[in-house]
Amino acid sequence: MKKTVKNKRDADELRPEYDFSRSETRANRFAARMKSPVVAVILEPDVAAVFDSSKVVNKVLRSVISSLPKSSRAKSTKRPHQKAG
Repeated sequence: MKKTVKNKRDADELRPEYDFSRSETRANRFAARMKSPVVAVILEPDVAAVFDSSKVVNKVLRSVISSLPKSSRAKSTKRPHQKAG
């Protein structure tokens, strides 16, 4: 059976175990590994299942790029980002 909330005030308050105070936060420890520009790509689940790591994905993509004719390769100018989907 579903529990009902006694009043709105109880529903809006966080439980004590959710402490979002900044006293225990730390800087992103992975930020130093990222070199500009960083582009995040979201793979579909069936594609992601094929690859073990980002190194493998990059290796396959580099092989595809090297097989493209030079006229088909992306130019050094930045293109606007397109929304996925």
